Amino acid sequence: MVSDADVPARTRGITAGRPAWWLIVAALVVGGLVTADLFTRGWLERMDLEVSEVVSDWGLQESMAYPLVWVVTQLGGRATILVVLAVLVGYLAWRRRTLLPLVRVLVALALLTAVVYAVKWGTGRTAPGFPGSFFFHEDGASFPSGHVANAVLMWGVARWQAVEYGLPMRVQRVFWWLSLVGPVATGVAMVSLDFHWVTDAVVGACVGIVLLGVVHALDATVLSRWVRARAGRQTA
Repeated sequence: MVSDADVPARTRGITAGRPAWWLIVAALVVGGLVTADLFTRGWLERMDLEVSEVVSDWGLQESMAYPLVWVVTQLGGRATILVVLAVLVGYLAWRRRTLLPLVRVLVALALLTAVVYAVKWGTGRTAPGFPGSFFFHEDGASFPSGHVANAVLMWGVARWQAVEYGLPMRVQRVFWWLSLVGPVATGVAMVSLDFHWVTDAVVGACVGIVLLGVVHALDATVLSRWVRARAGRQTA
């Protein structure tokens, strides 16, 4: 019987989603320029305030639509994605006898946490503080969006594993859609609820793209050089 691992993934029309070098460079440039504009009180901040005023008038947080929109934000929620990834890497560990997908997820998660919170702390834009809190700035504005960065990076890693290990085409399609639609839907939902500004979402996406490229690079230079690291993977 021919297993799904015997069918080359590249013949199926879905790629692993490694960001091209020019996309990583573009993400660095855009993220840097947007951040610089915000901290010089440029036109992007004025745009953010105008958009925030508009969505505040919508009153989604107090409407019956709030639960539905909030659920959409969880496409970028860490807990939501980690539950899905736990099932994915658990299946691959069981069927393909490899822990490499788990290592990739852990590396991505560590990088995401370190970089996003370093930027938040470094810029003074953590989540807003509350009485008795020690890890947040009182006037924090939560920049960049960790939800969007999480959606870009972690759904990207999930798609990568599904394609590389030759999972059924329907599974690859699901993760392909999540890697593209997840970040966009998360950003739109967060902005529409006035949880984030537009620039938070944009820079969050840039961070996610850069970190996805970093994880791919680390895999190519370090992780995949382990003994038996290629267990269960597609071969050319």
